[in-house]
Amino acid sequence: MEKKISLTVNDKPLNFTVTLADYNKYINELTPINKVTPARNFLMRTVDADSKDALRDLVDLPGVGVQLAMTLLDEYMPEVSITVGK
Repeated sequence: MEKKISLTVNDKPLNFTVTLADYNKYINELTPINKVTPARNFLMRTVDADSKDALRDLVDLPGVGVQLAMTLLDEYMPEVSITVGK
């Protein structure tokens, strides 16, 4: 599944193209003690070329990379309904 996602951060437009392979790689890179680097890598892998410079200005600000990655993931993941049977 590929999805194009546009975000605006501090009046800067950012365009991303996220694929299932990008999503899976990000999830596989996460560890209990390493969240910042995988988030930054995920963003830099998925950002469109026209937004790369604007993203570089933002991604290394404290907490911004993780916030952006979470927002991107929220937009990428489909809505599902899960019911646990007992």
